[in-house]
Amino acid sequence: MLDRSLPLTLVIRNLTKQSLLADRAILANTSATRRTGLLKHDSLPEGEGLLITPCEGVHTFGMKFPIDVIYLSKKRVVLKIRPEMPRRRISFCLRAHSVLELPAGMAGKTSTTVGDQLDIERVEKE
Repeated sequence: MLDRSLPLTLVIRNLTKQSLLADRAILANTSATRRTGLLKHDSLPEGEGLLITPCEGVHTFGMKFPIDVIYLSKKRVVLKIRPEMPRRRISFCLRAHSVLELPAGMAGKTSTTVGDQLDIERVEKE
Protein backbone atom coordinates (compact mmCIF):
# COMPACT_ATOMS: atom_id res chain seq x y z
CA MET A 1 0.00 0.00 0.00
CA LEU A 2 1.13 3.54 -0.69
CA ASP A 3 1.79 6.08 2.05
CA ARG A 4 -1.51 7.73 2.90
CA SER A 5 0.02 10.40 5.16
CA LEU A 6 0.22 12.78 2.20
CA PRO A 7 -2.43 15.53 2.18
CA LEU A 8 -3.83 14.78 -1.27
CA THR A 9 -4.69 11.95 -3.59
CA LEU A 10 -4.63 12.07 -7.38
CA VAL A 11 -7.35 10.77 -9.66
CA ILE A 12 -5.91 10.09 -13.10
CA ARG A 13 -8.14 9.56 -16.11
CA ASN A 14 -7.46 8.87 -19.76
CA LEU A 15 -9.70 11.44 -21.46
CA THR A 16 -9.09 9.98 -24.92
CA LYS A 17 -10.26 6.49 -23.97
CA GLN A 18 -12.68 7.59 -21.21
CA SER A 19 -11.03 5.25 -18.70
CA LEU A 20 -9.79 5.49 -15.11
CA LEU A 21 -6.07 4.79 -14.62
CA ALA A 22 -5.88 5.46 -10.87
CA ASP A 23 -8.16 6.85 -8.19
CA ARG A 24 -5.64 6.65 -5.34
CA ALA A 25 -2.36 7.84 -6.86
CA ILE A 26 0.14 9.92 -4.95
CA LEU A 27 2.54 12.63 -6.08
CA ALA A 28 6.33 12.38 -5.85
CA ASN A 29 7.53 15.92 -6.43
CA THR A 30 10.40 16.36 -3.98
CA SER A 31 13.92 15.02 -4.26
CA ALA A 32 13.29 12.52 -1.46
CA THR A 33 9.94 11.22 -2.76
CA ARG A 34 11.23 10.96 -6.35
CA ARG A 35 14.31 9.08 -5.20
CA THR A 36 12.33 6.60 -3.08
CA GLY A 37 9.41 6.11 -5.48
CA LEU A 38 7.90 2.64 -5.04
CA LEU A 39 11.09 0.99 -3.74
CA LYS A 40 9.72 0.44 -0.21
CA HIS A 41 6.46 -1.14 -1.40
CA ASP A 42 5.64 -4.85 -1.66
CA SER A 43 2.89 -4.36 -4.25
CA LEU A 44 0.90 -1.79 -6.18
CA PRO A 45 -2.82 -2.64 -6.09
CA GLU A 46 -5.15 -1.66 -8.92
CA GLY A 47 -6.36 1.91 -8.48
CA GLU A 48 -3.08 3.08 -7.01
CA GLY A 49 -0.19 4.78 -8.77
CA LEU A 50 2.69 7.19 -8.41
CA LEU A 51 3.14 10.37 -10.45
CA ILE A 52 6.79 11.46 -10.46
CA THR A 53 7.45 15.03 -11.53
CA PRO A 54 9.72 16.25 -12.93
CA CYS A 55 11.08 12.99 -14.33
CA GLU A 56 12.54 11.67 -17.58
CA GLY A 57 13.56 8.17 -16.49
CA VAL A 58 13.01 5.46 -13.92
CA HIS A 59 14.58 2.19 -12.80
CA THR A 60 13.22 -0.91 -11.13
CA PHE A 61 16.37 -2.01 -9.32
CA GLY A 62 15.33 -3.04 -5.82
CA MET A 63 11.63 -3.27 -6.67
CA LYS A 64 9.64 -6.39 -5.81
CA PHE A 65 7.09 -6.26 -8.66
CA PRO A 66 6.74 -5.14 -12.30
CA ILE A 67 5.00 -1.86 -13.20
CA ASP A 68 3.59 -0.01 -16.19
CA VAL A 69 5.55 3.19 -16.86
CA ILE A 70 3.81 5.99 -18.74
CA TYR A 71 5.83 9.05 -19.80
CA LEU A 72 3.89 12.32 -20.03
CA SER A 73 4.47 15.73 -21.60
CA LYS A 74 3.83 18.95 -19.66
CA LYS A 75 0.36 18.96 -21.22
CA ARG A 76 -0.21 15.39 -19.93
CA VAL A 77 -0.09 13.75 -23.33
CA VAL A 78 1.26 10.18 -23.33
CA LEU A 79 4.69 10.18 -25.02
CA LYS A 80 5.85 6.62 -24.35
CA ILE A 81 4.66 3.52 -22.52
CA ARG A 82 6.88 0.82 -21.03
CA PRO A 83 4.29 -1.86 -20.18
CA GLU A 84 4.94 -4.47 -17.50
CA MET A 85 8.50 -3.26 -16.89
CA PRO A 86 10.22 -6.05 -14.94
CA ARG A 87 12.61 -5.74 -12.03
CA ARG A 88 16.19 -4.61 -12.60
CA ARG A 89 15.54 -2.44 -15.68
CA ILE A 90 16.05 1.21 -16.69
CA SER A 91 13.80 3.26 -18.98
CA PHE A 92 14.03 6.84 -20.27
CA CYS A 93 12.11 9.33 -22.37
CA LEU A 94 14.12 12.53 -22.63
CA ARG A 95 11.10 14.49 -23.90
CA ALA A 96 9.04 13.62 -20.81
CA HIS A 97 8.06 16.03 -18.08
CA SER A 98 6.67 13.40 -15.70
CA VAL A 99 6.26 9.67 -15.26
CA LEU A 100 3.18 7.78 -14.10
CA GLU A 101 3.86 4.39 -12.51
CA LEU A 102 0.89 2.03 -12.42
CA PRO A 103 0.24 -1.64 -11.62
CA ALA A 104 1.55 -3.93 -14.37
CA GLY A 105 -1.06 -4.40 -17.08
CA MET A 106 -3.06 -1.23 -16.33
CA ALA A 107 -2.03 0.54 -19.56
CA GLY A 108 -3.30 -2.41 -21.58
CA LYS A 109 -6.43 -2.86 -19.50
CA THR A 110 -7.40 0.79 -20.11
CA SER A 111 -6.26 0.74 -23.78
CA THR A 112 -3.90 3.65 -23.07
CA THR A 113 -1.66 4.43 -26.05
CA VAL A 114 0.86 7.06 -27.15
CA GLY A 115 -0.93 10.31 -27.94
CA ASP A 116 -3.72 9.88 -25.38
CA GLN A 117 -4.62 12.90 -23.25
CA LEU A 118 -4.65 12.32 -19.49
CA ASP A 119 -6.38 14.38 -16.80
CA ILE A 120 -4.95 14.61 -13.30
CA GLU A 121 -7.25 15.81 -10.54
CA ARG A 122 -6.06 16.53 -7.00
CA VAL A 123 -8.51 15.38 -4.36
CA GLU A 124 -8.04 16.47 -0.76
CA LYS A 125 -8.12 13.67 1.81
CA GLU A 126 -11.02 13.68 4.20
